[in-house]
Amino acid sequence: MKRFAITLFVAALAMTSATLTACTAPTGGPSAAATESVYDRVMRTGTIRCAYVVYPPGCIKDANTGKLSGIGIDTIELVAKNLGLKVQYAEEVGWGTMTEGLQTNRYDVVASVAWVNANRARVADFSHPLYYSPVLAYAKKDEHRFDGKLDILNSPSYKIATIDGETANVIANEDYPLCKKVSLPQLSDLSQMLLTVSSGKADVTFVEKSVATDYLKHNPGAIVAIKSGPVRVFPNCWMFRRGQMELKDMLDSALDQVENSGAVEKILRKYEAGQAPGTWYRVAPNYVVPKS
Repeated sequence: MKRFAITLFVAALAMTSATLTACTAPTGGPSAAATESVYDRVMRTGTIRCAYVVYPPGCIKDANTGKLSGIGIDTIELVAKNLGLKVQYAEEVGWGTMTEGLQTNRYDVVASVAWVNANRARVADFSHPLYYSPVLAYAKKDEHRFDGKLDILNSPSYKIATIDGETANVIANEDYPLCKKVSLPQLSDLSQMLLTVSSGKADVTFVEKSVATDYLKHNPGAIVAIKSGPVRVFPNCWMFRRGQMELKDMLDSALDQVENSGAVEKILRKYEAGQAPGTWYRVAPNYVVPKS
């Protein structure tokens, strides 16, 4: 009888141990999936899921076919091809919401390229730059009040056209906090800011030269660049969720390869056709050619 009781006790102990192990052991369920890095998911599926913001020249969307092109798009497709990966365009996003989808894992990369700023850097990481964009101030035709003295914009007497979450809004808030803002919805095309200026609803806006050049092709003489030089020079980078360093290292290495091969320069020249000289600044090489 005593031996039988000991046997029951040992069996009960074993069952308790097994139960505790089952409760604490890791499984392949949701918790394991939640810890999978973006890099691991990309390599497992062979696909980079990309979001995009439509704006030339980083991303252009054909109105008839929906096909995407542009500097950011063409380059990431080339990089993915070299890495043996596919690109899936998962979602069109706005300037103010593009980081949300990265945080919630709806996509891996914002492929249309974005400018680096402090607000975005709080929640996202960036690739090496593909190229740099000088941003100029534009006003209505024959407007010369601001030439060489943009500082007078910092007054309630003037209005700046902006888009929610877009860089013109950041510049307006940082440099001209007293100026009134004529704010457009975040999915608005950048040309809408120039239209707001040319129609007299705002005095000034800030865009890169290529956007203004395209606008002037359809609206000759409607706007003029204020004579003050660039107000900002921004690197154009792919953006992904903060902390995904394996993904960043892979993309940076592959991007360096196509930069050094001259492929990115060919893409830039393709979209620079019809633009003014100096529209986009190039990435400086990380080497020095020795003198012969």
